[in-house]
Amino acid sequence: MAVKEKVGKVISNKMNKTIIVAVENRISHLRYNKIVVKTKKYKVHDENNDCNIGDIVKIIETRPLSKTKRWKLIDKLNDNTISITT
Repeated sequence: MAVKEKVGKVISNKMNKTIIVAVENRISHLRYNKIVVKTKKYKVHDENNDCNIGDIVKIIETRPLSKTKRWKLIDKLNDNTISITT
């Protein structure tokens, strides 16, 4: 069985050890041949609560961890935190 990996953007980190990641999928409409962007949200296990909203992350499919959580955080690709310098 092939391992499923996806790259997406963190849209929520309010739950303990869980983040919600939005993954965009661009497909061509069968009749009109227009590119359509479909977004799907996944609940992802974040063991150390590392991620913030706006981070780009890589996730991998794993065994069921809860009723709706079947993905695990692998890597933070882009840290999108804002730093203010004075």
